Amino acid sequence: MTLKKTAVTVSAIALALGLAACGGDSGNGGGAGLITAWGLEPQNPLIPANTNETGGGRILDLIYSGLVSYDTKGEVHNEMAKNIEQTSDTKYKVTLKDDITFQDGSPVTSANFVDAWNYAVKNELLASSFFEPIKGYKEGVDSLEGLKILDDKNFTIELDHPESDFTQRLGYSAFFPLHKSAYDDIDAYGDKPIGNGPYKLESWNHNQDATLVPNDEYDGEREVKNDGVKFVFYSSSDAAYADLLSGNLDILDQVPDSAFTKYEDELGGRSVNQPSAVFQSFTIPEKAKHFEGEEGKLRREALSMAVDRDEITKTIFQGTRTPATDFTAPVIPGHSDSLKGADVLKYNSEKAKELWKKADDISEFSGEFTIAYNADGGHQAWVDATANGIKNTLGIEAVGKPYPDFKSLRDDITNRKLNGAFRTGWQADYPSLGNFLVPLYTTNASSNDGDYSNPEFDKLMKEAASASDINKAKSKYNEAQEVLLKDLPAIPLWYSNVTGGWSENVDNVVFTWNSLPAYNEITKK
Repeated sequence: MTLKKTAVTVSAIALALGLAACGGDSGNGGGAGLITAWGLEPQNPLIPANTNETGGGRILDLIYSGLVSYDTKGEVHNEMAKNIEQTSDTKYKVTLKDDITFQDGSPVTSANFVDAWNYAVKNELLASSFFEPIKGYKEGVDSLEGLKILDDKNFTIELDHPESDFTQRLGYSAFFPLHKSAYDDIDAYGDKPIGNGPYKLESWNHNQDATLVPNDEYDGEREVKNDGVKFVFYSSSDAAYADLLSGNLDILDQVPDSAFTKYEDELGGRSVNQPSAVFQSFTIPEKAKHFEGEEGKLRREALSMAVDRDEITKTIFQGTRTPATDFTAPVIPGHSDSLKGADVLKYNSEKAKELWKKADDISEFSGEFTIAYNADGGHQAWVDATANGIKNTLGIEAVGKPYPDFKSLRDDITNRKLNGAFRTGWQADYPSLGNFLVPLYTTNASSNDGDYSNPEFDKLMKEAASASDINKAKSKYNEAQEVLLKDLPAIPLWYSNVTGGWSENVDNVVFTWNSLPAYNEITKK
């Protein structure tokens, strides 16, 4: 289990940008002033299904619109879709809204979606794996059997198997449409994209900035209340923070570590510190010595109760992390902070010692307990604090095991060379509980790096996927989490918070479910 490729970026921010659903006439450009915002140079040309980093992602999510969009709380609203009708467990009929267009006035049609999705799979773009549930998926296949165009406004999607949260995924950037001209020269198009979102790209000065202005052709849910957004590409968040304090930058969604102890005072109420869709943990391989069977179950519980999450999030992270109560994130619809068995995530030194002793009665533990981490990711402080807490509580040798970089750590995890614990985490691709559970803990799942397997958990995942509606699925996902709380295939630690701020020059700043500002809502004073 690891931060998947869409999350391994320079900052802990998801790609999918949930913006407030406001309804009614868009009224684009009704506000006054250009908003300046912190950004990053996009890694690649701006092609939705070939962008898996935040610099390009935050721009794409403003210049394009998918079938659905997410409001600030992560709830799903129809965007380009007039209706998405589920006709069977695995089939959907999509009807597009009337009079929706790209920024050049050309209509958005079924082919713009279907052709874009097929192109992503055929060319094995970075986000092509998101189409895996669709019938006929295979890397490099010319077209997906499960996609059928009925006419300009209607197409069907057939999946290989039920996925109760499939419609929730359709607001993620991989599922955006492409203008028909994109295929003439995909790289050139990516530098000057023709989008269908609330904004359009006016200019992109590489390694400096990108300016977006309202798209007058847009008639969707996300009302624009300013004259545009200029993303300024900084070499460091410290430089961006300095500009924020001086009024030269309007919005920053990543306060630097160096300002954690002072940013709230310095910004005088113009800041945010709230949980985001990022979950952090450490994982112990299922086959590690002393961590199998009943002995392993006792030791995992003991270790979890030996971690003082409250103290570490306060002292190490200065309150910019929130102690975990489950395996997902509090910003995800359906999240619960009162799951049965969640007491195992609370610090309890006496209970931890008792459980560890019971495990020793089965087979006495000897040697070191290690937590592997990549030294280039800023993890040493919390790993050392966690290891010291375990050492002091359980009376064992517990230490951090640094790797020089993320790649070398991942290589040993992938090749199953680690016998001790290793740091893990997950960042949401779309607002669903299942996105945190299925890829990480189902048997043989792609990111199940601890090799966890429990038939009861797998059964509940299948029941959630085939549930008749998303609310029933949420219930099943939380029931499955109670199984995880018994087995602890990973030890939940905390959720990463979004720490951001804004200048005195703007109003109406709201940060969304996935840590990003609702740019279209911001107004200039």
